[in-house]
Parts: sequence; C-alpha cells; structure tokens
Amino acid sequence: MSAPEYLAYHDEEWGRPVHDDDELYERITLEAFQSGLSWLTILRKRESFRAAFAGFRIDAVARFGDRDVRRLLSDAGIVRNRAKIEAALANARAAMELDRGLAELVWSFAPSGRSRAPRALPDVPAVTEESKALARELKKRGFQFVGPTTAYALMQACGLVNDHLVGCAARAAVERDRQAARTPARGSR
Repeated sequence: MSAPEYLAYHDEEWGRPVHDDDELYERITLEAFQSGLSWLTILRKRESFRAAFAGFRIDAVARFGDRDVRRLLSDAGIVRNRAKIEAALANARAAMELDRGLAELVWSFAPSGRSRAPRALPDVPAVTEESKALARELKKRGFQFVGPTTAYALMQACGLVNDHLVGCAARAAVERDRQAARTPARGSR
C-alpha cells in the first residue's frame, strides 16, 4: 500500500490543470529537487519547502541572495543541494523576465489532440517531443534543472497530459478538470 501523502497527491492533485504562475513555479522547483530522489521524500518535505521558499512566490524568491542560499543550505527541512537551490533562485529570476507569464509559456507546449490513455506503467513515456521542446525553451530563457524528463514530469503534474492509467479513479476527475479549464464560464467572453 502506498503512503498516505502519495495517495492524496495522486488522487487530489497530480494531473489537475495548474494555470497559476507561482503554482507552476512550485511544481518546477519540486520536480527539480526530486531528481535522483523519491517523490515521497519531496512530498514529505513540501511544507518545509514552501516555508523556505516564501510560499514559492516568484517575485519573493527572485530577490533571494547569498544569505538566503546559506539559510537554505542549513535548513534540514528541505533537500540541501546547492546546485538545486541555486537553480530554484535562477528559475524564479528567469520567470520574472518572461514577456508572458510562466503558465502561458508552459501551456503553449501542451500536446494537441487526445492521446490514448495508458493501460500500464510501461505505456507512460518519460519524455515526449513536447517535453523536449519545453525543456529547450525553458533553458533558452535561463531556467536550470529542467531537462526533458523533468519537463515531462511537470506536464504530467500540472495537467498538460493525463497519464492516469485506464481504470484509475482519478483519471475521470482529471478529465473533467481539464475540460472545465478549456471551457469558458457562462457569460464570459
């Protein structure tokens, strides 16, 4: 049986559309910190990450300096990896420099059309052409620790793709959320 934190994340969050810049920045940061580690480790440290990184507010983290790097390196509540910490700060600064929001940039790489629902874990790709293109664009704009695998994990986490397996109870809920995100509310233009 999976850990409760992992089950809650899978059932309530993973694959749900995220269109808020700060929330996307959080996911990029956590995906980068997860590299080489268990996702459960990151989930268990998530609240500490939020506290350490100013709630993942891009404008706040973009102002972090050397003192903050030292503070983060001594914070046992997070993953203390200098390269990943420095990447998180660089990514906030890169996000601040975007001519359009981070969400608009990331979502511009969402695959078009319906993809077949995966039947088993081996059917779920680790990298796609879209994730390669997203990683290239993010790197071009100064983002770090965002290779094609991390970019695809971000796409999965933020609802650009729905990789819940056929028969997974969360799959239908994610599809409803994705449809609602594409459908304008009544009375809006």
